[in-house]
Amino acid sequence: MWVDPNLNDFYSRVSRIEKSHAKGYGFEAKGTLGRKSTARGGSRVWRIVKPLTLAVVLGLGLKGVIHYYVGAQTYESRVSALAAGAGFDPVGAWLMYADPVTLAVSSQLQSVLPR
Repeated sequence: MWVDPNLNDFYSRVSRIEKSHAKGYGFEAKGTLGRKSTARGGSRVWRIVKPLTLAVVLGLGLKGVIHYYVGAQTYESRVSALAAGAGFDPVGAWLMYADPVTLAVSSQLQSVLPR
């Protein structure tokens, strides 16, 4: 049976690569965008700012939805009761204060979903 010597060379190289990958090594050609590239992850600041921005936007949206569903009077009375509390309650009242963004989200929901 005829065996191509290049095929043996190919399988030996594949074996070496698989062993290296098992040890945790990686292969990247010079000049290509790979896993170590800065274009993929961005700067360290953006890695922190993006999730924080998402959390703030989601928090404001959630506050607006709560304000819409419970109503303005009930929302304000609950926030003032929270502000009069002890411990971390005033911090919660500060976070749940009906700011202009919360009121805007609530009014948009009211125009889209009238009661």
